[in-house]
Amino acid sequence: MTTTPISAVRGMNDVLPEAGEAWDFLERTVLRCLRQYGYRPIRMPLVERTELFVRSIGEVTDIVEKEMYTFTDRLNGDSLTLRPEGTASCVRAALEHNLLYAGPQRLYYLGPMFRHERPQKGRYRQFHQVGVEALGFSGPDIDAEVIIMCARMWRALGLSDVSLELNTLGDPQARARYRARLVAYLERHCNALDEDSKRRLHANPLRVLDSKNPAMQEIVERAPRMADDLDEPSLAHFEAVQAALRRAQVGFTINPRLVRGLDYYNRTVFEWLTGKLGAQAAVCAGGRYDGLVEHLGGKPAPACGFAMGVERLIALLEAERVTIPTRVPDCYVVHQGDAAADFAWQVCERLREQTLSVILHCGGGSFKTQLRKADASGARYAIVIGEDEARAAKVGLKPLREAAAQMLVDVDEVADLVVGVRRLSGAHDGSR
Repeated sequence: MTTTPISAVRGMNDVLPEAGEAWDFLERTVLRCLRQYGYRPIRMPLVERTELFVRSIGEVTDIVEKEMYTFTDRLNGDSLTLRPEGTASCVRAALEHNLLYAGPQRLYYLGPMFRHERPQKGRYRQFHQVGVEALGFSGPDIDAEVIIMCARMWRALGLSDVSLELNTLGDPQARARYRARLVAYLERHCNALDEDSKRRLHANPLRVLDSKNPAMQEIVERAPRMADDLDEPSLAHFEAVQAALRRAQVGFTINPRLVRGLDYYNRTVFEWLTGKLGAQAAVCAGGRYDGLVEHLGGKPAPACGFAMGVERLIALLEAERVTIPTRVPDCYVVHQGDAAADFAWQVCERLREQTLSVILHCGGGSFKTQLRKADASGARYAIVIGEDEARAAKVGLKPLREAAAQMLVDVDEVADLVVGVRRLSGAHDGSR
């Protein structure tokens, strides 16, 4: 009887070891930057009550209407949803555990999100985000900080084709005034709207401005400008953000059509875009969402944050041909004979206690075969243990990346020799 292999769910992809090196490099680099700015990790569940996303994202958004993975809990009938984004979950956790009672919080998280979309390059049903939420900060300085922090990440990652677009949505009153003017304008052009725009006309009209339909661009360009409805405090806040970015020498473009797709945004909104990924140009986006904490049941508190798409950043690293540091073992231990095998186990553990990365050969084979595998592993050294070495409690240290003779050394000398050569050569230490 032949058993049919089981494949992954469409749009939910495996990350194999070769690609995993790039993921590991990106995550380590980004998280190191976040910690430099004082952000601390938080982890939230993958599954939340559906109401959380309906209330925060907006009932008449594409995410809630068409894209969420929602199901009924068989035990109690609760409606549950695989999280489509992280901000609502992070704010819910901060409120549930009273984090804001201790003062403002700088938080970050990393993990999978889920949206039932048509899979395509850069847009998957399970995708991964690094999210940052600065809770309890009201001034424009935090808006500027999260953007400047992104710029530092791009430099650390070696990315150059990333540009910043900025806009401000003002306060809720200004947004309501603008919404009324926009709806009146769109109603006058209703016959020219596509089906998506007609559906959004009264429920979420700002999303019409985000239409990518070429046939809609003339209508979008002629639409009223939000700047005409902005209040003075919002304008002053936005000017202060721009001034801080100029001082930090972070270039940007004002895009008056940038609105973001979620209902909870206000004031500053931004996107980091690239020209190297086709239609999936946005690699990071966010802004201020001062009303969300109160909307989810907490005391009013300001907030600002962003999310960056890991898959898209990985694709951008590849498109820009960024060199990913390889993670290779320091040593590969080859051995032959029963006494040598026992001693090899002891040697590996002692070297690992001295922070070396060590692979122990498993599966037998001649010394010649084992040394071929040692060379293929990328290790700088092979450690050779035969019966003679085991009896003498020493090891043969054989350089694999340079023309040098094998040495017979004490086990406790190995770490000093390997680390010393590594420092002299400037080799990347992928284990740390």
